Amino acid sequence: MKIIFASHNQNKVKEIQNLLGNEIQLLSLTELGHEEDIPETANTIEGNSQLKAKYIWEKYQMTCFADDTGLEIEALNGEPGVFSARYAGDKKNDDANMDKVLSKLSGNENRNARFKTVITLINEGQEFQFTGIVNGEIGLRKVGQNGFGYDPIFVPEKQVRTFAEMTLNEKNLFSHRARAFHQLVKFITEYKGNNS
Repeated sequence: MKIIFASHNQNKVKEIQNLLGNEIQLLSLTELGHEEDIPETANTIEGNSQLKAKYIWEKYQMTCFADDTGLEIEALNGEPGVFSARYAGDKKNDDANMDKVLSKLSGNENRNARFKTVITLINEGQEFQFTGIVNGEIGLRKVGQNGFGYDPIFVPEKQVRTFAEMTLNEKNLFSHRARAFHQLVKFITEYKGNNS
């Protein structure tokens, strides 16, 4: 079964293909030769996920899904949230984004934060959404070389290491994205079983 994943981010594609196994083949936008930017103009993570999925469905008429993820920091009233990728500017620079967060939280004892991923799947024109959340806190500095985005400054609850200090398999045990994608995989697997 082939499904379009509305992303160019090869790190994400790799992370998710790892969760899906061999039954389902992911086609990224890069593999489709799709270069144009997909609008992300909604003011919620749910809305952006839905916008991206609809855009791809209308263009390719093939089962597809899109995800949107945001880091929500309690002391910053939920920032960066929907602006997580562009928090420090339109260049989507991970280091600059993390530096901005660390700077804004400087001297603040409340480091509570959560990662939230929302996936919108469109199958045969029907929409389904899946949400994964992991609570944790923002570290005092960047630690670790793995992962991407805010992984080097996010320590999930009940853990002492950042996501960036974990292997992909360790991170997938409880990450926000893994939680949302496990719901997606379960749904797709059950759907395939009922329609085979």
